[in-house]
Amino acid sequence: MTLENDLEAAVVALRSGAVVAIPTDTVYGLAVDPSVPGATAALYEVKARPASVELPVLVGSPDDLGRLAEPGPWLGPATRLAARFWPGALTIAVRRRAGLDWDLGGDGATIGLRCPDDEIARRLCGLVGPLATTSANRHGEHPCHDAGAVRALFGRRVGVVVDGGPRDGAPSTVVVLGPGGPRCARPGALAWEQVRAVLEAGSGRSPAPDPA
Repeated sequence: MTLENDLEAAVVALRSGAVVAIPTDTVYGLAVDPSVPGATAALYEVKARPASVELPVLVGSPDDLGRLAEPGPWLGPATRLAARFWPGALTIAVRRRAGLDWDLGGDGATIGLRCPDDEIARRLCGLVGPLATTSANRHGEHPCHDAGAVRALFGRRVGVVVDGGPRDGAPSTVVVLGPGGPRCARPGALAWEQVRAVLEAGSGRSPAPDPA
């Protein structure tokens, strides 16, 4: 199949609630449309991921941040970070907008958002909408870096595998923005010092210290 055929099949599968595998700017991911009832439950089952671990969401444009995040003091810093680092390897966790009832696991109050620096992933988000996504692997194991590895690991449990070639990037850096101030929840491809610099420039205050 060609890439265009893969994308067409992925759109159909996502809209039906199936789990698909997609390339991103980091590694291959498993993705579902979180607006489809039961889709994220299927993703948790395929991944063998505990429901207490929240699923991050990929978006097609930095503009999606304002549509999915709850207005509050965290939205300004989040917008500055998105303007500087999106598309890119930064996941921004904020309070989710009231009424957004997607079952993403965790406490149901927050949402981790990222606009990936990958044209294929962003195209799918543009066609389907935001995608609940996690790395293509069994929970706690190493992620898959190519479509063949995804097929070998998951077989028919994944409806469609979009083959975008090898993907071997580092995981995204995760920053949490909340009432307690910003903190680094996971170091990754983007240096925390870069995130801190943007936050400091916008707020005039020093953000949370470097993670241990």
